[in-house]
Amino acid sequence: MAEVTIRAEFQTSVETVWNVVTDNERYGWRSDLEKIELSEDKNMFTEISCGGIKTNFTITEKKPFERYAFDMKNKNMQGRWIGKFVRGGNGGCIIEFTENVTAFSPFLNLFVKSYLKKQQKQYVKDLKKALGEEG
Repeated sequence: MAEVTIRAEFQTSVETVWNVVTDNERYGWRSDLEKIELSEDKNMFTEISCGGIKTNFTITEKKPFERYAFDMKNKNMQGRWIGKFVRGGNGGCIIEFTENVTAFSPFLNLFVKSYLKKQQKQYVKDLKKALGEEG
């Protein structure tokens, strides 16, 4: 199992950051995605990566402006993602996103941690751009 955590600070309010991160209908800001398909009740969704990999997500916790969590699974791995949102100084937001992933292949387990780190960095970069904070 690999665990990777990223922390980032934004000048944007926690409410706005929360709304962007949790709105699975507006995902165009994400450079890694081709599409997101939502269940009727919106408690489950499937992300389709630019490479065509489908990952299924089940939301397990959604406490507005504080905590967002889901279980995830695709053909290569399964795991859990937990996002924490904290009101920062000057009205901004601090995020802490942690992924715990187990790859199904011993070979993939060798690379999963570095892959997750790269993916998290890109996500934060895309999020900063979406919030107008790229720099």
